[in-house]
This record gives sequence, C-alpha cells and structure tokens, in this order.
Amino acid sequence: MNPFDRIKELREILSEHNFKYYILDNPIISDLEYDLLFRELENLEKNNEQFISLDSPTQRVGSKPNSKFEVVQHRLPMLSLANAMNEDELIQFNERIKKGLNKNSFEYIAEPKLDGLGVELIYEKGVFVRGSTRGDGLNGEDVTLNLRTIKSLPLKLRNTEKKIPDLLEVRGEVFIRKKDFDSMNKSQLKNNKPLFANPRNAAAGSLRQIDPSVTALRPLSIYLYEAGVVDGESFDNHIDFLMALRLWGLPTNPLIEKVEGAKGIVEYHKNLEQIRNTIPYEIDGSVLKVNDYEFRDGLGTRSRSPRWAIAGKFKAQQATTVVMSINIQVGRTGALTPVASLEPVFVAGVTVSNATLHNQDEIDRKDIRIGDTVIIERAGDVIPKIIKSISERRPKNSAPFKIPEFCPDCKSDAYFNVDEAILRCPNTSCLSQVKGRIQHFCSRNAMDIDGLGKKIIDQLVEQKLIQSISGIYSLVKEDLLKLERLGERSVENLLASINESKKTTFSKFIFALGIRNVGEHISKLLEKYFKADLEQFMNCSKEEIESIEGIGSIVSRNIESFWNETNNINTVRKCINSGITFTYEKKEADHYLRGKTFVFTGTLETLNRSSASSTVESWGATASGSISKRTDYLIAGLGAGSKLKKAKELNIKILTESEFLKMANNIED
Repeated sequence: MNPFDRIKELREILSEHNFKYYILDNPIISDLEYDLLFRELENLEKNNEQFISLDSPTQRVGSKPNSKFEVVQHRLPMLSLANAMNEDELIQFNERIKKGLNKNSFEYIAEPKLDGLGVELIYEKGVFVRGSTRGDGLNGEDVTLNLRTIKSLPLKLRNTEKKIPDLLEVRGEVFIRKKDFDSMNKSQLKNNKPLFANPRNAAAGSLRQIDPSVTALRPLSIYLYEAGVVDGESFDNHIDFLMALRLWGLPTNPLIEKVEGAKGIVEYHKNLEQIRNTIPYEIDGSVLKVNDYEFRDGLGTRSRSPRWAIAGKFKAQQATTVVMSINIQVGRTGALTPVASLEPVFVAGVTVSNATLHNQDEIDRKDIRIGDTVIIERAGDVIPKIIKSISERRPKNSAPFKIPEFCPDCKSDAYFNVDEAILRCPNTSCLSQVKGRIQHFCSRNAMDIDGLGKKIIDQLVEQKLIQSISGIYSLVKEDLLKLERLGERSVENLLASINESKKTTFSKFIFALGIRNVGEHISKLLEKYFKADLEQFMNCSKEEIESIEGIGSIVSRNIESFWNETNNINTVRKCINSGITFTYEKKEADHYLRGKTFVFTGTLETLNRSSASSTVESWGATASGSISKRTDYLIAGLGAGSKLKKAKELNIKILTESEFLKMANNIED
C-alpha cells in the first residue's frame, strides 16, 4: 500500500476509534493498539509532509463535542501530550529540553497521569461559573451543572493570604476511585443493570448525563493540575501555581513532586509504576512538565502538544487478543472454573495466554464466546481477566458457551452449593482435586516443600506413587528416580526439603490442609485459640469455632465438614505419625502493645506486609486489613490513600515506616 492510501486509511480508523472513545465512551481496542496506530500515522506524515491535512487526528485532540450539550470555546486550546513509550524516550525528551533551553539544569513537575475525563473550570472573582469537557481541544461540552455535583470541587474559592484572581481557568481530570467504582458495580448488579466496563468510562458517562441529578448520585472525584487563562494574578513557575490552587481550596494530586534532570524524571516514573496498583484510583502513566513558565514560553508548542511536557506511558496492562478455546479446570475443592485459552499477547511485561472466566454467570454477563476478540487486563501480578468482548469483531455462526454440568476429568455429575454460582465436582478422589490439594500443601506459605512443583506432582499422582498429602512423607529415593526431570542430586534435595518441612507451625499446617475458606489469617487465629493443640482442634464443635473472634459461621461450617470426613482425619494422623511437629512460641503477656490493632497501607520500603504483620502478631497485637474505630495505629507508606484519610477522620495514631521500625526495636527518639 502506498503512503497516501495508508495515511488515509489510518485517519479513518483513528477517527472512528476517537468517536467510540470520546463520544460513545465505548472503546473497542486497547490503549496500546491505539498508541501504535497513532505513532504509525505520525511517522508516515513526518516522512510525507505533502499529505498532512488539518483534519488528521495528529493535528487535533479527541473528537467533536456531543451535540446534546452547549458548545464552549476554550480561550486557550486544551492540548494533548506527546507520549514517551519507554525510559529511553524520557531521556530523549530531557535532551530536547536541554537543547531548546541551552541549559543543563532545570526543574520538572512530575505527577500521575490520571485515567479519567479532562475538564476545564472557570472561576470569576472566586466563584465557579462554568465547566466544560476537553472536547476536540478547541471546543468542549458545557457540563457546568454536572461538575457542580462533585463534592470535592469548591463552588467558591477560599479567601486566603493568596490573592484570588479576577479570572481563573484551571484544567484537571474527573475520575472515580477504585473502591467507589466497585460499589457502583455492586449496586448495578443488585438492581439487574449492566455493569460499567472500567472507572474511566464510568466517570465519563456520569459527567455527561443530561440530568445532573443522576450525576449527583455518582461518586466523582477531581484533581486540578494546569492553568488556562489567569487574570489578576501571576506566577513564575508551576509549583507555585499548584500551591495556590491548594490554598484556594482546589484539589490537587498529593503525589506531585518536583524533580530534576533525566535521572529525576526516570526515577519518578519507575517508582510510580511500581506503586501503581496501590494507588486508590486508576493511572496509566506519569506526566513530566517543565516547572519554570518563562522556560515553557521559550520552548513553545506544536500543533497538538506542548514541547515542555510529555506523558510517560506505563507498560501496557490492557491488550486485545482472541479466545481460542474455553477449558474447564478442576480445583482442589472441586470447583469447575472456565479458563479462556488466548492467542498469546504481551501485557504488562509478560506474555499472557490464559484468563479466568470465573463461572457461567460471568460468561453470560460479558457474553464471551470461543473465537471472540476480547480486551484483557492485567494489574500487577494478578491473574489476567477479560474486560469485554468486542461483538463487532465476532465471527459468524458463533454460539454462546455453556459449562458442561459434569466434571471433565472424572465425569461425575457436578452440583451447585447453596448461594454459590460455582459448579463443583463431588468426587474427592478425582485426580485433579488430589493434585490440587497436594500442590497447595507444598506451596511456600504452607509446608514450603521446595522442588515439588506441578509437573512432578502430576507424575507422582498419575503413576500412583502418592494419593494424598500424607503420601509425600512416604516417598523414597527409588520412587523419585523413576520420574522425568529428576536426577540423583535433585532427588536428594527434594527428600531433604520434605524432611525439613516436618518442623513447621500449627498455623502453616492448618493452612496447608486446604480447608475451604481457612486462609493464613484464620489459621493464625486458630493457632492462637487452641495454643497449637491439634487434638483439641480436631475435636472442637462448630459452636466453639464460631466463638473465636474473627471467625464466622461459613468458616465454622467448613471446618466441621472437614473433620466429619474420616479420610481427612486419617490423612492428618498419617502426617503427624510421619514426624510432623509444631513449633509454638507463647506471646509475651506483658508486652505493652498486646491487644492493639495495626493497619498497614501504601508501599513499605523496608518491610513487606507479611513480615510486618508477623511482627505485630508476635507482640500479641492484631494486623488488620481495614480501618475502624478499633484501630490503634496506621502505618502509612508511599501512596497511602483512603485508609490514611479515614485514619485522620477517626483521630487514629499515624506512623511512618521508620517510626514503626523504631517501635519494633524499642528505640526512643
């Protein structure tokens, strides 16, 4: 295809995607796909300048405003930002700034790139008079009444020591916090309404409601970060402007920092990406801006973006791929889980080829079919999930997928538990369940048997060398040497690891048993209550379990059911008879923090959550995951959000990580 035809085709493709993204709030490709198409068009136009036209997506921002709102013309264009797709491009941006300014030293303002809807607010003599969307960068949609419903947005600026300008135009982003988004979707589900695809779409749709009373019911938030026209007050740099916004009562992002040089912007970007999933709202990158306004003027702007700013993009966490097949996996508790086998795609630094579909309800709700093109998402180390199916790309003659009501491995008829949406295999001797229980038993947070991975366990079970967790402790060298991928040294190391696992704690052993709903925290509560006495635990009543603070009826029922199975009792006794013993340290009754409750939030630099929780539990204190009136201390790391705010509201003692470490080591200031 010649350059002119490809340019024409890309313009049409991108314009259509702009319409779906900005107007319909219903994107059908991932951000990464869009960025790659946009970059291709930019490069083609750069090399074929005779074909550039004003209607190209590279020469404007977004799409035309929705006709149902009054059109508002921005006094200054709301420009977009050029993208840096990796660290090298951030460094190249810094080199361009150095060259443009003929300076080696200058400051940047670094901030998170919010994944929301861009807006402009206008204040006249301190009173909010109009608000509009970004629109196409030149003209936006008048959403004044809807913006007035955002509780964090002042309708009148605070009259402080900083003079309020006669005219203040300020730009920002409207968004929905993750917890508020989850609450919205729970409400939608409860009322049999369609779920929102993601927080960005929910925020955009909420702000662009015709009826402001509908918007008022939506939990919108806003952060302000840039100036339009300002009359009656002047600023030399951006950080002073942001500080003034705060003084006037306008919300700004608490993660904004002042940095210097290439090292500063790269480190900020990398650190922000590391804590991305701990931040209480969605972000998709960082924004780096020259701080000095005189320097900005000297650098100027391009047709659609300023030369003095750039958006550093994170590794893609969404991508588009195809569902090749849907397979049913059998878990250790018999749960039949549908898993989509995907055409491999690179997302957030890894190649993804599978995504869980949870249950039939999830498949039906998202209408996911074999052959569908889907958008998948991966957040941190979380298992990838399918966000939506793109029906426009669906092949002809596709059919809805139904989970067979029998176990794919042992062919037993499956069943539903009361109040569950998951089909289960009733056969506890099903090989998939046996393998799953053994894998869980050997896992790091359970018995931590190094070398007994999935492939080795599969061979052991299929060759009938073991049939339950207790069989692990009957394995001998001759058995293991029969397996593939195991040489003599590997076998010796594995047997040593099995032997070392016999000395463990009560809580690790109980967790390793895989009792439904009995996780690490519940196991520690049981250890504390029964003082590591296994016989007492095996003979306890359902009512006694429920009397333990922090344990409810569902867990107590599952524990009762577990001990009612003769096979489970026999298996546990065989484990104990093989030499498993428990180490148990009684807590010091006179520790001054005994009985206190600690909550950790944000990113800890020295400690991990597990070691921090273990530390407070060793004092006879409790490590909790949520803030309440019973909380005594909040340990706030980098990126602390809603928990920190709530702790302040409840007047809870807040400690930094270093203060907590001093407490742990009994160091006084």
